[in-house]
Amino acid sequence: MTQTHLHFNMHIGRKKPESVINRETACPFCDTNSLTNILEQRGSMIWLMNKFPVLQDTYQTVLIESDDCEGDWSTYSKAHVHELLAFGVEKWQELSNSGSFQSVLFFKNHGPYSGGSIRHPHMQIVGLNHYDYRSQVKEMDFEGITIDSGRGVECNLSTHPRAGFFEYNVILTDWDRLDRMAEYLQILAHWILNHVNRRCLSYNFFFYRWGDKLIAKAVPRFVTSPLYIGYSIPQVANNLDDMVTEMKHLYF
Repeated sequence: MTQTHLHFNMHIGRKKPESVINRETACPFCDTNSLTNILEQRGSMIWLMNKFPVLQDTYQTVLIESDDCEGDWSTYSKAHVHELLAFGVEKWQELSNSGSFQSVLFFKNHGPYSGGSIRHPHMQIVGLNHYDYRSQVKEMDFEGITIDSGRGVECNLSTHPRAGFFEYNVILTDWDRLDRMAEYLQILAHWILNHVNRRCLSYNFFFYRWGDKLIAKAVPRFVTSPLYIGYSIPQVANNLDDMVTEMKHLYF
């Protein structure tokens, strides 16, 4: 049976700690001695089961990115983003290839408008038993104006954003270039937090396996447009070329 909606367990959700807004909350990811159900650890990166699996009929895991509670993709060393993306993609593909799930999500929340509840940097890998996320994805979601490109990898600004305004795609066709993909994502995180808008404190990364391609979408997060919430109408900004020119000047 294929689902049209995921079911959220409110009873579990009420128990989740929140440290994005309430900075007085003790961080559960900093207390590594109390972590349970660890699946694998590589240095400061820890892959473990989600202690608060709010989504029913799913297999929810968390990838703690580092032991720095205030860290972020925009400030990590290049070596660390290389290792982090490789670790995350490996485990995502491991679950995807297991045959146990209809599809597997791999994504990151950062900031108060991103949908996350824990400030400590982490990503999530979630196996969906009865939901195929790819049924909601289209080829044009990843089309855009090229910001930079090299052998087997491209970074672009979406001309057909899924939700609206500015979305950035990193498209990998040569899987040996995963390190370069990580560097593009680091640039995008820095750009979003420092240059998109002075009020922008949030973003998401979303990963897609699309045919032979590995695609990541970086999305600045604000209050969601009512046109999208009420009517599923995305909007696209009219200054995309200006944004690309500014990014090229700053980073390339």
